[in-house]
Amino acid sequence: MTSATQFIVGRNDLAKCRLVEVPLPSVTQLPENALLVKVDRFAFTANNITYAMLGDQLKYWHLFPAPEGFGNIPVWGFGRVIESRHPDIAVGEVLFGYLPMATHLVIEAADVKKTGFRDAAAHRQSVSPVYNAYSRVTGDPAFEGRNGDYQALLRPLFMLSFLVDDFLADKDFFGATSVILSSASSKTAFGLAWLLHTHRKPVRVIGLTSAGNVDFVTSLGCYDDVVTYDKIESMPDQPVAFVDMAGNPELRTRLHRHFGDRMVYSGRVGLTHQDAAPDDDSLPGAKPTWFFAPDQIRKRAKEWGPGGIDQRFGAVWSGFTTAMGPKLDVMESRGSDAVQRIYLDTLKGRVKPAQAHMLSMAD
Repeated sequence: MTSATQFIVGRNDLAKCRLVEVPLPSVTQLPENALLVKVDRFAFTANNITYAMLGDQLKYWHLFPAPEGFGNIPVWGFGRVIESRHPDIAVGEVLFGYLPMATHLVIEAADVKKTGFRDAAAHRQSVSPVYNAYSRVTGDPAFEGRNGDYQALLRPLFMLSFLVDDFLADKDFFGATSVILSSASSKTAFGLAWLLHTHRKPVRVIGLTSAGNVDFVTSLGCYDDVVTYDKIESMPDQPVAFVDMAGNPELRTRLHRHFGDRMVYSGRVGLTHQDAAPDDDSLPGAKPTWFFAPDQIRKRAKEWGPGGIDQRFGAVWSGFTTAMGPKLDVMESRGSDAVQRIYLDTLKGRVKPAQAHMLSMAD
């Protein structure tokens, strides 16, 4: 194979997508210490749409260059080293980390340790270091088979759930007696709900969802109440913290007006709705603010020391996947046509909440 295939999308029109071929470097053309990695499989969820919508704002488009006006959406998944110019990284090694929607990737390996390394490519240095880290997972049962699927589908999202849960608890929930989560069927939302439900009693967890998703959200067993969007004005008056997984400005406005000053926290995490936001400053209650995970990571890394975050995350990860993993219908699809179909289905909100997609660009 002399070329790599990339799946790219219009940066200003995410529904515009296409395949492009780019030359594949030979081992002699690779930079010093670089690797050529074949992308084996990756997860694709609504969270990746968030990456695309925030591509300019949070510099996600910097990670994997694409032609002018287009972007390559980052995904979490697995790759295999097929060429190596690094003396300590062998051909055949399996890696887990941030990948492009493509068949191949060049990584400039640096800070190489037994457990992993980072990509030192110049164009990637403006983003948070977490996005440039690759784990070396060859033969690790925690990253093989269905466990591996959970790592790609759930681990990055559950890390976000974990950080939001930690942030809220650290702030004593801003005095709220209930936490409201929009897009309750999303993986980040039910990860946070599971943490709150199992570890943060007596705070109540309220999930907002569409009528069509009520059965799935209820079946998860981690929400104390499940409320459809048309019923939010009937929710009882109480101090609430709102974690906005959808970024729907109309919903946010309705909630703020319903709870008024009892809305003690309003945090924006996801952005899958593409509507323009109104002037949030005019809303009653707490001013909506973005929750930015790297800020919480830096805070806890300083307070908990080396390995502190990983240790605490690991303590809840296995319980979460054991409880919630089997509730997902993991579907594997291969080939560029399948990737395009599932991308557009996800963009248009046509993927059922129980479905979880593992994809490969290769047929």
